Parts: sequence; C-alpha cells; structure tokens
Amino acid sequence: MLNILVVEDDVEVGRYVKRGLDEIGHVVSLAETGHDALLMLAEREFDVIILDRMLPDIDGMSVLRQHRNAGGETPTLILSALGDLEHRVEGIKSGGDDYLCKPFAISELDARIDALTRRARRNEPATHLRIADLEIDLMARTVTRSGRPVVLQNREFKLLEYLVRNAGRVVTRTMMLEKVWDYHFDPQTNVIDVHISRLRQKIDKGFDAPLIQTVRGVGYMLCAPDGDAS
Repeated sequence: MLNILVVEDDVEVGRYVKRGLDEIGHVVSLAETGHDALLMLAEREFDVIILDRMLPDIDGMSVLRQHRNAGGETPTLILSALGDLEHRVEGIKSGGDDYLCKPFAISELDARIDALTRRARRNEPATHLRIADLEIDLMARTVTRSGRPVVLQNREFKLLEYLVRNAGRVVTRTMMLEKVWDYHFDPQTNVIDVHISRLRQKIDKGFDAPLIQTVRGVGYMLCAPDGDAS
C-alpha cells in the first residue's frame, strides 16, 4: 500500500485515477491545483506523486521544480496529453521520473508506479554495512565484530566505513587521504599507516582471520577471510 498524491485539475480524470488506485489498495489524496499540491507536499510525505502538466494556476512542471528545489525527492510520474518527444524530455529534465501520456489504463499506471517505487527503494542509502563478522551501524555510529563492541574515534570510523564500502578493492593512500581526510595533496606524513595500525589493533587483534590486508607498494584492502560471506 502506497500513499499517493494525484495532482489533476480534470475532476473526472482525478476521480477515475483515485478509484482505480483505491481498488488496488493504495491511499490516494487529490489536489486540483498546483498551489494545493505544494501545500500538501509541505505538510506531509507521499510515496509517489502523479502530476498533470496543465493545471489552472501553477503548471505541473513549475510545481515539480519547486518541490525538487525545496529538497523533495518523491518519485514523480508526469501525466499529460502532451506526448511528443519535446514535452517528454522537458518533463524528465524538470525532475520527473517517468512520463505517461493520456489516455492510459489503470493497469499501466499501476505498473509504472510499481517500477518507480522499486527504483526508489534501490536508491535508499544503506544504514548498515557488513563484511564477514564485522558490522557497522551508520546511524548509531557503532561497530561490532562477532558481536563484540569496537570503540572507534571519529576518523577511525570514517576510515573503516570507507574500507568496508570498498571491500575487496585495493584503496591507495591517495584515495584515503582524499575521501577520509579531504586532502587533495600529499601531507608527507604517515597518518594513513598510523590509523590503519590502530584499526588493526581494534578489529583484527584477537581474531584468527584479519580483515585488513596490506597490498605492498600500493595501499590496503579490507576483505572477508576465505569461505566467509561478505
């Protein structure tokens, strides 16, 4: 079940869409003007927006641009009788995620909505990272290995997160300096090696299989021990 905002000034079309999506099991709110749509978007969150291009006050593309400029990321399907290539391109460039021309079938509209929400779920940022028995909770900023808490300083946490996100790949000192320290020059220090040494003491010491590997002359790599799933 999705919470859907339908922005459509044609009363009959709006009712048709609402009835069809209600029957599928979605919760549908209707807005007949761009102004009403912006007010509703400011007051509550929706899973999907179905947006008509031609509205009586603010046109649909302006509504969408204002929503995006305000930080809104709600997946949006543009619904319009204007179906030529130029209008479809404009709709996507204005922030639309899909474009469906009138007339349409509710079955196709539902399929488009399903595709939009699948893509949105795939794009959601991960809040947990895991490799072998090492787990990172990015929201709580906690780390455990085999269920044992690992206490890290802020820079150590950022370095470990970067290594885990690139698990199985060699990361060079330059890459770590840029991504973890925001250095775009070589500070001519051993800061990387010092922090890697501290991480090894905290996440590898006392375990049979170390996770952090040295790639001589290149950098470091974090990888699961043979036979462990990452």
